[in-house]
Amino acid sequence: MARHSMFIIIAVLLLVRLTNYGGSAWVNKSYVRNACSVTTYRDLCIRSLASFSTIAKTSPSKWARAGVSVTISQVKSANQYLNNLNKQGRMNGRNRVALLDCIEGFENALDELHKSLAILRKISARNFDKQMGDLNTFMSAALTDENTCLDGFAGRNGSRVTLIKTRVLNSTYFTSNALDLVAKLSTSGIKNDP
Repeated sequence: MARHSMFIIIAVLLLVRLTNYGGSAWVNKSYVRNACSVTTYRDLCIRSLASFSTIAKTSPSKWARAGVSVTISQVKSANQYLNNLNKQGRMNGRNRVALLDCIEGFENALDELHKSLAILRKISARNFDKQMGDLNTFMSAALTDENTCLDGFAGRNGSRVTLIKTRVLNSTYFTSNALDLVAKLSTSGIKNDP
C-alpha cells in the first residue's frame, strides 16, 4: 500500500512539473506572439524573436531592442555576402555598379541600425520623444537603403542577381519588422514598460 501511495505522489509531482513547464512555454509563446502582432512579417518575427520571450516578456522597449539586434545580424550577413561577391569579381557592367551601390547602401544601413540600437539601450522617459524621432529616422533610412539596393537590380536576371535579390529582400523583412516594433514602442511609451 505504501508503495502504491508513493507511486501516486511521484506521478502527481511529475504531472504538476510538466503542467508548469507547458504553462510557462505557452506563456513565453504568447509574449512573442503579442509582440509580433504589430509586425508585417509575423511568422518571421515569431521565429526570429522567440528566444527573447523570457527576457522581453511584455516590454515594448526590449522587443524593439531584440528586433533591431536580430536585424543587425541579418543585414551584416547580407553585407558579407555582397562583399564576397564583389571580391570574386564575377559581376560586370550594370550589375557590378548595382552591386557596389548595394554594398554602400548596406554599410549605411548597418550604421543606421547600430545608431538605433544605441538609442534603444539608453531609452529614457525624459528624452523619449526625441529618441523616438531619431529612431524612426534611422530605421526608415536603413530600410530605404536596403530597398534602393533592390532598385539597382530591377529588371535584371541571372542566378547571382536572383540570389542577391533574395538576400536583400530577406533583410528588408527583418528591418521592416524591427521598424514595426519601434513604432509599437513609440505608441506605448516606456512609462508602463516593465
